Amino acid sequence: MSTYENFLAKLNKQLDIDLIGYKRPQMERRINSLMRTLQIKNYDEFIEKMKSDPAILKRFLQHLTINVSEFFRNPSQWEVLREKIIPLLLANSKDLRIWSAGCSTGEEPYSLAILLKEYFPYVKYSLLATDFDIQVLEKAKAGVYSSNEVSGVPPKLINKYFLKDNDVFQIKPELKKDIIFKRHNLLRDPFSTNFDLIVCRNVVIYFTEETKNILYRKFYASLKSKGVLFTGSTEQIMQAREIGFTSPAIFFYQKT
Repeated sequence: MSTYENFLAKLNKQLDIDLIGYKRPQMERRINSLMRTLQIKNYDEFIEKMKSDPAILKRFLQHLTINVSEFFRNPSQWEVLREKIIPLLLANSKDLRIWSAGCSTGEEPYSLAILLKEYFPYVKYSLLATDFDIQVLEKAKAGVYSSNEVSGVPPKLINKYFLKDNDVFQIKPELKKDIIFKRHNLLRDPFSTNFDLIVCRNVVIYFTEETKNILYRKFYASLKSKGVLFTGSTEQIMQAREIGFTSPAIFFYQKT
């Protein structure tokens, strides 16, 4: 077992942090970079520091978590969701059950809620938004964003769904009420089932191919018949047919 693999094993056993499913080069590079910044000489010392100092453990978790999110990221894909995928789902279900997996700071689930309220106001829905990082979940729950963070939202929708106070934009309570934010580890925790739509975008790119394959199969099992998985713009599922998906549009995978 290599020094790095031994570090991962100790990290899992002693601190309950499982990084086995992540791509090694990127993860190892980020860990070593942080160790240099903190002037920690080796992995064993790093483990001991994290066990004894909550601030270092917190910094480690923040350093590993890549939380890049924005409202209506890749707008053309949201147009496909609005014009084709949601109507497709509504042909099979009157009430939509949706999961935003890896929701980061909340832009994705709030974008989903805005889309549904704006274009499908008659539709009842429930929206589960999950992430592993507790801190980003707290920001997501608060729903407070800067002008830069809402730059991708059309002014008409900002006026309708946000409360503005100088450079601060607060999600209105009526948009929050149908969203449940919850901590969830995609690699370890059980998946809920019976979803019409699962949105997992720009999350699995950090995982190994083996882990991705496992996750896509678990997402498949979590969908209703004819439910749809919406992935990121760099996350095409190469084994989609083998799993049982068809693709009604690029980056959208329907359970057959």
